[in-house]
Amino acid sequence: MYWAIPLLNFNNLPILSMTDPNPPAGGTPPPPPPPPPPAGGAQPQDQQGPPPPRPGQSVPDGGLDPTQVFASAPPPPPPPPQAGDQGAGGAQAQQKDVGPPPPPPGPLPGDEQLKAAGYDDEDIRVLKEVGDYRFSTVGTGVTNDSIVVPGHPETNFDEQLFLTLLRGSISLTRDEKWRIIQAIPKLSQFQIDELQKILDEEKKKFSQLSPKHLLQLQKLEQKHAEDWKDLQSITIQEGAKQEEEQQADDIRKQLGL
Repeated sequence: MYWAIPLLNFNNLPILSMTDPNPPAGGTPPPPPPPPPPAGGAQPQDQQGPPPPRPGQSVPDGGLDPTQVFASAPPPPPPPPQAGDQGAGGAQAQQKDVGPPPPPPGPLPGDEQLKAAGYDDEDIRVLKEVGDYRFSTVGTGVTNDSIVVPGHPETNFDEQLFLTLLRGSISLTRDEKWRIIQAIPKLSQFQIDELQKILDEEKKKFSQLSPKHLLQLQKLEQKHAEDWKDLQSITIQEGAKQEEEQQADDIRKQLGL
């Protein structure tokens, strides 16, 4: 049976375009949020800006505009199911996750004891298949090494905690995570705090899903871990490239070129 993972749609969260309700005294007021799109959702072609940068591409001095974090507007919500619609997984799509969260890692109790605790046959099957995997355990084998956080003199937060929460998100794409990092210099303290809160809530939410979701969560975590490692490789390559360019520039200056 297929169980849909209810990923968070960060496109629907206005955090990155919200203004701080309590801006610091004497600080520069934040720019107003962008105007809503015209009726129909799509913006005219001549009003669309350039596509947002991708990892490895240049970012404006002072950080990326937070409104560029997401490459496109959120898709419209799916239409409500019609009465009697049982086609193409219709019945399965309506299944609700009402089971208890997974037990702690370690030896499992017997099947009867698990059933008495509220787990059904599918829960028990998946628990036996995934072993000690629980949501967020894949990320413990990944680090934040080589991920550079731009300077942010206007905000104060634990950079490593922020990166760890961002790294563990399975709702954000690789490019979105990179662009969030590049936008940090332009985020207010309110935006940073709210974004961390959302990322932490995402982690807790997926940790509480019943064992039925563990196989899918494991695959998603593995993919996002590889994406993060890809970002680390890109950062290393860009750093080496900038160092080579600096060395070449120094040599030209020494030669008076």
